[in-house]
Amino acid sequence: MRAVLALLLALIVALAPAGAPGPAWAQDAAAEAAIDYDAWEQDAQRAETVLEAGRASNQALERLRSDIADWRSRFLAAQSANQSRIETLRGQISALGPPPEEGATEAPEIADRRAELNDQLARLQAPGIAAVEAHSRADGIIREIDETIRSRQASEKLQLFPSPLAPTTWPEGFALLTRGIETIWGEVGSAWGNPVRRADLRDNLPLILLYLVVAVAFLVRGPAVFRMLAQRLQGRGSEQARRLAAFALSLGQVVLPVGGMFLFVQAIEASGMTGPLVGALIAALPAAAFAVFAARWLSGLLFGQPGGAGGLLPEVEAGGQGRFLVNMLGLLVAGEVLRVAFMGEIRPAPPVAAQSVWGAPLVAVASILLYRIGVMLRRLHAETDEGELLFRDRIARLLGTATLVVAALGLVLTAVGYVPAANATVWPMILSLALVGVLILLQQLVEDGYAVLTGAHEAAKDQLIPVLIGFALFLVAIPAFALIWGARVADLSEIWTRAREGVQLGETRISPEVFLTFVIVFAVGYTATRLLQGALRASILPKTRMDKGGQNAISSGVGYLGIFLAALIAVSTAGIDLSSLAIVAGALSVGIGFGLQTIVSNFVSGIILLIERPVSEGDWIEVGGQMGIVKSISVRSTRIETFDRTDVIVPNADLVSGTVTNWTRSNLNGRLVLNVGVAYGTDTRRVDTILREIAEAHPLVVISPPPSVTFEGFGADSLDFTIRAILRDVNFILSVRNDINHEIARRFTEEGIEIPFAQRDIHLRNPEALRAAFAPAAAAAATTPAKAAETAEAPPAPMATDTAAPPPRPDEDDL
Repeated sequence: MRAVLALLLALIVALAPAGAPGPAWAQDAAAEAAIDYDAWEQDAQRAETVLEAGRASNQALERLRSDIADWRSRFLAAQSANQSRIETLRGQISALGPPPEEGATEAPEIADRRAELNDQLARLQAPGIAAVEAHSRADGIIREIDETIRSRQASEKLQLFPSPLAPTTWPEGFALLTRGIETIWGEVGSAWGNPVRRADLRDNLPLILLYLVVAVAFLVRGPAVFRMLAQRLQGRGSEQARRLAAFALSLGQVVLPVGGMFLFVQAIEASGMTGPLVGALIAALPAAAFAVFAARWLSGLLFGQPGGAGGLLPEVEAGGQGRFLVNMLGLLVAGEVLRVAFMGEIRPAPPVAAQSVWGAPLVAVASILLYRIGVMLRRLHAETDEGELLFRDRIARLLGTATLVVAALGLVLTAVGYVPAANATVWPMILSLALVGVLILLQQLVEDGYAVLTGAHEAAKDQLIPVLIGFALFLVAIPAFALIWGARVADLSEIWTRAREGVQLGETRISPEVFLTFVIVFAVGYTATRLLQGALRASILPKTRMDKGGQNAISSGVGYLGIFLAALIAVSTAGIDLSSLAIVAGALSVGIGFGLQTIVSNFVSGIILLIERPVSEGDWIEVGGQMGIVKSISVRSTRIETFDRTDVIVPNADLVSGTVTNWTRSNLNGRLVLNVGVAYGTDTRRVDTILREIAEAHPLVVISPPPSVTFEGFGADSLDFTIRAILRDVNFILSVRNDINHEIARRFTEEGIEIPFAQRDIHLRNPEALRAAFAPAAAAAATTPAKAAETAEAPPAPMATDTAAPPPRPDEDDL
């Protein structure tokens, strides 16, 4: 970004007239010299005098604050005057070396040059230093103005009025009503008695009638027309498309009536029959109409229309009750708008007792309705499959609890007499609930629009983009919430100004502009790195003779280097000075070294794997008892896919420091070892020949070196032979083993060669003892079949106490 700006400045200088100053730093110095510090001193002294007197109104203080804020913005811009030239001079001074120590001398040429550069540096720094001092003074004045205004607002809101429940205050309220009616009647009568105004009325009568006709049409027929159009959309298109169209048409139910009320106000003002109080009441009618019709519109979309489609809050019981409460709150807000307009224009100013009497009923009724809404919000109890409340419902319950608290607080404050505090609490809560309802509608609008654009009608709510847009809408609404709860526009502009100024870290000021520059440059560098990686993988490296592991190593190395360079360039372009963070980084590096030593070890091991390439992607390795194919090597770990199709994540440090068997590192050749046993008495030379022929006949067995067959020895059950053969591709070792085993079984069957299995012969030394022991059992088995059947059908005899001793068992030593 700085390079682009520098290029534009160079182009402007090149195209400038001959008389214009050339260097950009000279133009900056001239611009900063144009700041009139004498005028600033006068404005600053005037502001400080006004603040000391403390008699200026809030409006006057706001105007004074605006003037001082303009000065502060100019001073902030002047702080960076001659910055590029100052950096150049500092580099020149640094190139001269450190200044000589006390008592030491240096060459006269260097000393003169150092003094000259220091003088230039002091002159160039002077405007910036003056701007810093003036900026600090302006900032202090603005803070003092803000504190004064906030203190006055707090005092006004905490003012204690006479309790509206006291009967002694009611006559004051009645007297104020009488005086207001008399004032309105007097203003209308005075205007009618003025011949000039009557003449204006006659001249403007056609226009007035036109305004009134259109206003009545908008007020009476406008909402009905749009409701009829919305009903005709039922059953057409998808559900999301119908909701979008219905939402667009529903806006007419607010725009037309409010526009009609605005035309009605224009007709009254064109008649000329108004005074200050009547004019204030008439001017407040559009805002009051907006409150009424917006509440009606919002209640219909949230809770559904009577006899029509459901709203966005189907979990709330008694949707008709919700519509009633919201519409009533809209009427109360409209009444409050008219009350404020009435109280602000009636002269003389009404007494506090009258203000308490006329302000308390509206806020008390609004508190009762708020309480009902709070109870209704706490009824939201839709649960997930795990039995937990949805996040939306938890927020609704929290909002309902806050509404209940505000409603109770409003009633208590009104009864005690703190009517301004009750007004400052209840009405903002009502507007906040309305804004939350609007956010719910906008979120649904975003989901429906996304569903229509992408075609994901059912899964639109689960997509990330609508959720992110909804979160952005909430962030955008935060200033609106702040304004509703009493924040001034100046407060929000002050926050934005502070954010733009940023935070000073050493010689660098971190601001949103700096951060945005860093993000943009880094994003460009990151994208370029990924594009270069893609080009290497797809176009350049596959055309070389490099193996796949080397290609992946080069591609990964380019990625790491590109990201590192992108970060450095972004830091340099944004002007972030990291030297001030060197001490902090040095202190943190010790703790990071101990806490993250395993991660650092794996990272370094990953770099070693990419450079040495003992293991590459696609290799068949065995490590830690796990065998599989290397699928990817990342900065921290390596992913291995086993032959069971499961992924094993192995830390890179284990591959570097542990024992790893790489079956396919240098080539794909590998040795097959197969053991075979034959029965004793078989011709061993014939077996050797058959096994050698079988091994040499397989196509994946190499001829040089040829396979070997060895007679290993005399086993317990067989004569043992071993086949050793080198395979062209060790990845097929299992299939080769399977083929050779099948061929061995077939050839041995043809040749009559027996493959033995384990057998054992048992020899009895005393068979006579066994015969004597089992003779009774043999005699019983030799009985007739009928006797055997009777014995089988008869129940078992009870055990006798005196039984013959069993025959003696043969001694184990006799077996």
